[in-house]
Amino acid sequence: MKRKSGQNPDITKNWKPATLAIRGGTARSEWGETSEALFLTSGYSYDRAEDAAARFAGEQQGMTYSRLQNPTVEMLEQRIALLEGAEACRATATGMAAMTAALLCQLSAGDHVVAAKAAFGSCRWLTDTLLPKFGIETTTIDARDTAAWEAAIQPNTKVFFFETPANPTMDVVDLRAVCAIAKAHGITSVVDNAFASPALQRPMEFGADVVAYSATKMMDGQGRVLAGAICGTRDWIDNVLLPFHRNTGPTLSPFNAWVVLKGLETLDLRIRRQSENALKVAAFLEGRVAKVLYPGLPSHPQHALAMSQMEMAGPIFSLYVGGGRAEAHGLLNGLELVDISNNIGDSRSLMTHPASTTHFGMAEAARLEVGITEDMLRLNVGLEDADDVIADLDRALTSIGR
Repeated sequence: MKRKSGQNPDITKNWKPATLAIRGGTARSEWGETSEALFLTSGYSYDRAEDAAARFAGEQQGMTYSRLQNPTVEMLEQRIALLEGAEACRATATGMAAMTAALLCQLSAGDHVVAAKAAFGSCRWLTDTLLPKFGIETTTIDARDTAAWEAAIQPNTKVFFFETPANPTMDVVDLRAVCAIAKAHGITSVVDNAFASPALQRPMEFGADVVAYSATKMMDGQGRVLAGAICGTRDWIDNVLLPFHRNTGPTLSPFNAWVVLKGLETLDLRIRRQSENALKVAAFLEGRVAKVLYPGLPSHPQHALAMSQMEMAGPIFSLYVGGGRAEAHGLLNGLELVDISNNIGDSRSLMTHPASTTHFGMAEAARLEVGITEDMLRLNVGLEDADDVIADLDRALTSIGR
């Protein structure tokens, strides 16, 4: 029985991404199940006391505790690593657990981080609030300005941290150029790739060292569970991340890992259809609102760069209604099909007001500096018929006189 063909590099190296998303990392038990098994166990037993000692000493293969290893979680980690083109992956309980671990595992008091100004609100909290508490200096820059990365480097700079496209401003970072600057200075580049997923963009192909995910988003993609992932070289994962991960415990549950494994099976299909839908909806909105920020539109200032890094532009974009919070909230309240929700990456169309939700914790001056105004809305376009989404937006816009 081919119980571990999905973990055999001699076999998986010839598989295309669509095949890896379904079979990568799969290991079957003696029962020969076709779907991945769900191992709901916290611990493992040993035949002899000497076996337990050997496993803890690293002298014997096998699992010791589900904070460190679990068969279901391990299958997910291997599958994500294969999709990313990484040597290894560690799964985490949430996307923010992944971002936090990817930074703190390699930083100490006295170190310096250069980070993008335009980022998810909780990521800005990490760079603006958490890291300085531990004596780690941070500098935030306009990540679109490649020269700004080089200019911000200090002798103690250890990490570049950014997301592309950025949440919610849709800023696009030149992956190849920025990662090359990092490598030239011995700096580790950490890229949040949640908006694109490895189905549309693989930062390691452009030189990124570490890629982190909220697997809650596209990978699960159906609004069911929280999960995160961190990809890197085997050496970095085992010797830099793992000591932090195993001792602080941001562990992904086996059940959530199993759900994400099921989500990955349809990731490629979902994100491509949602990208097609998003392009159609964004084109409609360009004629109805003050401004649309979507890298898939020629009107986006970094459209050419985005399309050179991404296979498609993804399902998420932002728009400026014009006016202020009253108009933005009025549009949201006029929706009948699209849900008001701060989540993204879902198969359902969702819309939120970043200034009062996802980026509420940022200082107003910091929000305005990156363009998060009171009339900005962020839209996740789902798998519904795009014409139905357009009709809903058209009705809501009409209700506020747009």
